Amino acid sequence: MSDLRDLYQDLILDHGKKPRNFRKDDACTHHAEGFNPLCGDQIALFLRVSQDGKVEDACFQGKGCAISTASASMMTAAVKGMTVEEARRLFVRFRDLITGVDPSTSDSELGKLAVFDGIREYPNRIKCAALPWHALTTALDGNADPVSTE
Repeated sequence: MSDLRDLYQDLILDHGKKPRNFRKDDACTHHAEGFNPLCGDQIALFLRVSQDGKVEDACFQGKGCAISTASASMMTAAVKGMTVEEARRLFVRFRDLITGVDPSTSDSELGKLAVFDGIREYPNRIKCAALPWHALTTALDGNADPVSTE
């Protein structure tokens, strides 16, 4: 199990140091900003959603800890190509995983996002991992109010 935990930590650190989809999209159709006052994480999320409800592109900018950055990086990669409803369902599964609400969430449902399974052991870090996901639902809802994990 220690080797698996190390692999998970390596994946989070890799995405934290070299985030994927780290850019601004001036042609986005959906946008949200988020802030975690506990540790200072900030995110600006950009989505391009087609008329038929598919997430064609997802990217972000911001600054934050490795967990927040890795979560945003992996989330943007995961939701590309999904329908809006699939992305919303993925948010619920991810939230349930990191909070421990539904420990039956399987690796097959979350893919690489399952690396965040151990976050619930560090309650102060849950907000770091959740911030990009709350920005996702806010953007999909078309809400212009900034998201706060407070």
